Amino acid sequence: MQTTTGKGINQLRLNERIEQLSHIGRIGETGVCRLALTTEDMDGIIQVRLWMEEAGLVTRLDPFGNLIGRLDGTDPAQPILMVGSHIDSQPYGGRYDGAIGVLGALEAVQCLMESGLQPAMPIEVVAFCDEEGSRFNKGLFGSRGMTGQLEEGELERQDRNGVTRREALEAFGCPVEKLAEGVYAPGSIGSYLELHIEQGPVLESLEAPVGLVTGISGPLWLTITIKGMAGHAGSVPMTMRHDALVGSARVIAAFDDMVREDPAAPTVGTVGSLRVFPDSRNIIPEEVSFTLDLRDMEMERRNQIEARLMNVLAEVCSQYGLTYSLTEDTNSEPRYCAERIKGAIRSSAEEMGLSLPELMSGPFHDALALSYVCDYGMIFVRSKDGISHHPSEYSSPEDIALGTEVLYRTIRQICRQLPADDESEG
Repeated sequence: MQTTTGKGINQLRLNERIEQLSHIGRIGETGVCRLALTTEDMDGIIQVRLWMEEAGLVTRLDPFGNLIGRLDGTDPAQPILMVGSHIDSQPYGGRYDGAIGVLGALEAVQCLMESGLQPAMPIEVVAFCDEEGSRFNKGLFGSRGMTGQLEEGELERQDRNGVTRREALEAFGCPVEKLAEGVYAPGSIGSYLELHIEQGPVLESLEAPVGLVTGISGPLWLTITIKGMAGHAGSVPMTMRHDALVGSARVIAAFDDMVREDPAAPTVGTVGSLRVFPDSRNIIPEEVSFTLDLRDMEMERRNQIEARLMNVLAEVCSQYGLTYSLTEDTNSEPRYCAERIKGAIRSSAEEMGLSLPELMSGPFHDALALSYVCDYGMIFVRSKDGISHHPSEYSSPEDIALGTEVLYRTIRQICRQLPADDESEG
């Protein structure tokens, strides 16, 4: 095995950038609110774009809102090595989710350039638009957009203020009539790498700073609306009520019981948003809309839970005289990392004296969208107490630096590999 050599990453520069970016959209001492396609998101894009250009990358903002920094290779015909993550956040998020993947990718590629290694293939560092999905209730917009995976009606999705994604993109400077121009041709992306915080407790429990991801679980997102009849809270007898909130509570509780049945299974389920109409203390709720998030590595088990949930939904609505409707916002199967990229990550870590534990990702990432068009690999960095999507989210500078160093060495390895066609001719 050829040992990679050359300059390592600049931890101080990386840490300073992470800290500086965290001040954009800051809430409290450590929190971040940088929703997709907002003023705060644009401020973040401007700052990261400046760093990309200072590093020597050629930048562009594509029609989907993705910020792309490109390093040309010596052979422009070779497929792109893409590296990145996202800088948008949850409304009550932390400093590291997504951000270390973008800034770690930038640091790794900048160090590659500073080491004097010019790759054969082009390399693109990407800050994908709206990975989180918290504003328009459907994530991975930028990564799905550039890979031709958008669904009908996505531009008409509205945020809580009635602003459509189409309007938000236009205000962001992204002309929606040019979306087709931003889709990458099939085969043009050869590999994708992503560095990310784990967002869970596994690495910490193993006392491991960095982990090797083996795959991403398949998320199912539903929005369920249950309708009943409003009435005066003091005058309608309990036996004559059609209370949409009581019915919703029954469904939600049953769903929670289902996903807890097998403690050994990786199944997780969450109801994270609930809206009540007319939302008054002395009116029986007439309509309730809530989101449902179901994830599992085994599609058969996930499908069984979904089927049971549909039965409970129908039974509860019949019992309480309610009606319901639902929309499927996201439905993806589990996607597994490429063996060749896992091998490159593993050997890169071994050069550093690190033995990486292997683990699945429960959360989805932009890598999930890229997995449908190219091989992908992911590196996880330990999360303190397993906390994420919260201001107390924390990964130490030392752990982030180790993860970024593994990423850097992996990029070097991939840059030194011959294309598959050349290897077969040898």
